[in-house]
Amino acid sequence: MKGSIFAFLIFAAALTAMPLASRATAQGLASAPRVLTMSGMGEVKATPDMAEVNAGVTTTAPTAAAALAANTSQMMAVFGAIKKLGVAEKDIQTVNFSVSSEYAGGTNNVPPRLTGYRVNNEVRVRLDDVGKLGAILDALVTAGANQMNGINFGIKDRTLLLSDARAKALADARAKAETYAKAAGVSLGAIMAISESGFEFPRPVAVARLAAPAFARTPVAAGEQSVSANVSITWEIH
Repeated sequence: MKGSIFAFLIFAAALTAMPLASRATAQGLASAPRVLTMSGMGEVKATPDMAEVNAGVTTTAPTAAAALAANTSQMMAVFGAIKKLGVAEKDIQTVNFSVSSEYAGGTNNVPPRLTGYRVNNEVRVRLDDVGKLGAILDALVTAGANQMNGINFGIKDRTLLLSDARAKALADARAKAETYAKAAGVSLGAIMAISESGFEFPRPVAVARLAAPAFARTPVAAGEQSVSANVSITWEIH
């Protein structure tokens, strides 16, 4: 009997405490600040001031030694042409070298027949002056490069561009927040949080494989690239 009375008293105390807990929760929600969160995006465009060219020499011959000798001779001429235009050693890098067998036939149950060997040597040239790009392309082709595997444009110093993009993203977020606040009949208070959801540097713009004789200066268009930033800002509203 005493145990039953004790259990009843505990149950009654729990029932009494529940409204108090609910009131405390309601008071906490009422005292929490009202906020408005808005995202913004900023983008800055600029003309590329650097370029990278991937070029190479591919040679074939009945033997691997002959293919390699021919390739070496042509690549030496390519390197010489690049350096003659004032490109520094640090801006010239070999990015691919391969030797492979070549076969013919292999149909109607006839095994393929070895016909020779192919040697490929590819170099990447970095240019700090986009204005030299046309001359470099002409020199590469004239010197014997028979593989032009793309041009990537870029921007050397992106720090200032990113700062400008971030400033534009902040301004964009504030303009949106002010529009929403006005429509909702509230005003923006202090900023409670700022976060950056990501930024994007210029993506390399690849130019398709080139293989044209250098009768005249090769025309090149660098176009524009952009740097973008994305932010999220939370304001207290009144």
